[in-house]
Amino acid sequence: MKKQAETRFNQHLSGMLLFLSVAVVPAIQAQETIQIADQVMYNPPELTAHGPQLKSTGTLPEPGRVDINLAVKKTQGRVFNPTTNTYDKVSLRAYVDQRTDTDDHLVGPTISIMPGDRIRLNLSNQLNPEDQNCQPVSDINTPHNFNATNLHSHGLWISPAGNSDNVLIKIDPGVDFNYEWQIPDDHPAGTFWYHPHLHGSTALQVSSGMAGALIIRGNRLPATGQPGDIDTLLQQTGEAPVVERIAVFGQMPYACRDKQGTIKTAGAEKHWSCGEHDVGTIEGYDQLDFGVWQASGRYISINGHVMPTFAAQAGDIERWRLIHAGVAETIKPSFHKVPDTLSDQLSATSFAEKTPAQKQHIIHEVCAGPRISQLSLAMDGLTRHQLVEQKTATLQPGYREDLLMVFPEPGTYCLVDEAATGHTIGGLSEAREVLAFVQVSASGKTVDNVVSYVQGQLIQSAQKQIPEQIRTQVVDDLRALRLTHFVPHKTVTDDEVTGQQTLAFNMASDRENGKTQFEVGELDKAQQWPEKLAAYAPDRVDRDLVLGDVEEWTLKSFFNSKPTNGGHPFHIHVNPFQIVKILNDQGDDVSAYHPDDYAACHDSADDKPAELNCGDEPYAGLKHVWKDTLFVPGKHTVIIRTRYQRYIGEFVLHCHILEHEDRGMMQNVRISLPGSDGKPARAHH
Repeated sequence: MKKQAETRFNQHLSGMLLFLSVAVVPAIQAQETIQIADQVMYNPPELTAHGPQLKSTGTLPEPGRVDINLAVKKTQGRVFNPTTNTYDKVSLRAYVDQRTDTDDHLVGPTISIMPGDRIRLNLSNQLNPEDQNCQPVSDINTPHNFNATNLHSHGLWISPAGNSDNVLIKIDPGVDFNYEWQIPDDHPAGTFWYHPHLHGSTALQVSSGMAGALIIRGNRLPATGQPGDIDTLLQQTGEAPVVERIAVFGQMPYACRDKQGTIKTAGAEKHWSCGEHDVGTIEGYDQLDFGVWQASGRYISINGHVMPTFAAQAGDIERWRLIHAGVAETIKPSFHKVPDTLSDQLSATSFAEKTPAQKQHIIHEVCAGPRISQLSLAMDGLTRHQLVEQKTATLQPGYREDLLMVFPEPGTYCLVDEAATGHTIGGLSEAREVLAFVQVSASGKTVDNVVSYVQGQLIQSAQKQIPEQIRTQVVDDLRALRLTHFVPHKTVTDDEVTGQQTLAFNMASDRENGKTQFEVGELDKAQQWPEKLAAYAPDRVDRDLVLGDVEEWTLKSFFNSKPTNGGHPFHIHVNPFQIVKILNDQGDDVSAYHPDDYAACHDSADDKPAELNCGDEPYAGLKHVWKDTLFVPGKHTVIIRTRYQRYIGEFVLHCHILEHEDRGMMQNVRISLPGSDGKPARAHH
């Protein structure tokens, strides 16, 4: 199948402009192909809970049990570098499963399971115990233990204790550990992911490619008073499931060093370079510091590949599961059609040996068509209460977003990371970058209005699939793009709230030592300024919570205890949260969805009405949305609510700029049973 797929792609690409053929063909040849819904697509290899890949040797596992074996080891690979039009050799830490028939280990295999499954995952740490930074350090918030690890099932609603989603354990080199995840029967279906979470080495290991998609698939139809899985609705005409694409975005800051340990650079821009005999590695946090990614000249990867090409058919509905598995930097994906008339004009262009300004000119010329509509279906794996039309998604580290996409006509489309100056990590301006290409073939279908087309298909599916007693309600909802019967969690009402929490992220510069302190604390009584700030301490419980309580949290970000232009992605384990409101510095709730303003902000970058506050558009439509990770920008106040349900134990909250986490921007959280006084009960004598 792989050779046939490559042949078809080469036929498609043979007439394309040199810009595309130079940048894309090598990535195509290196990718692993699988077939889903009769569409060849380029996803990571998939371990499915209900297929032959996960059957034990000799005997079959009991019903509902899934056995997975993952090894962590140094693997040799290669990364396409569009700047030099060559592959760079790399040696990076990776997740490897012996049953996936691929040499591609720059992204973890996709784990695909269902509600009710019991996952037994053996994690075997096969890294070298003699590599650098494996010894303890005096300051726990100094990066260390690069070859020790553990595993976090990001976003899963499961126990944080014992051998479940426990990130407070350390698996040393040469040690195996058996995780066991009991997925509840009522767990939401959606897009989650897994990655290491050992304090001191998380950022280094994730940036190496130690991350993978974790998909929970659902087959539950909605019923009166009981939400269903959106999966049951996602069918095209003829009852074929929609095409699925899993896109794990990575940021691999690999570098080659000289004998003195200095990172090699080349060209006027001093971008990082690797010679023919060099091997790129990620072995130091100087490769992960603030602003280094922009200076490095490295490219964002998708499923371990730089600038890959996907094949699609015009008029097909596709579900794109986007996962930001990078350690920092905002990604804003949008799709642009390449004008057919530009093929001859740009036949000699490529990224090789071009300056940043020249690259931007090429992108501007090639990816010049209007952005096509995206329909945002789910955030962080949790189905939204309404489909939202947008032209650009906004992904911060740790985010996931599910999009329904339709490519309306044949041709070539660019997947572009849009330039942005607001609400990005550090408030930095980021240049536009081509992330991938989509080669769309003719199918006999033409689509004039993507939203109406998808809406019509979903209504047809509902009329066939949904139980008769609620079918009319579901169809009426869809006529207004509502997904009421598929939202997994009920809205947290005012009368449910039992308490309050405040949280302040703060970066404090230590000028005497030339360092930055990464701290978490609380807000003062006026909820304006930070207090009780401290870096992470493993033996301190910072928040003592009670099972069954429902609390409202107020979140803010600071630099030197003052409002900042940057911000921090807040992530808390175990229980998701619902967005109540996001207030800008004028006190306006920018999370409220205003369709006219939202659409205008996503249209042409020019001539926007002056009254539109388009800098806040990443938050439009997020009111009442459920998430597990949320960017807290400086000069904004974020208010969320969460229920402490089902599980007790210790876990963490932290900034998902993972270098910040490793350096101290994290807290321990404990949920306990209530005592007779309603306070946390202690099991001691």
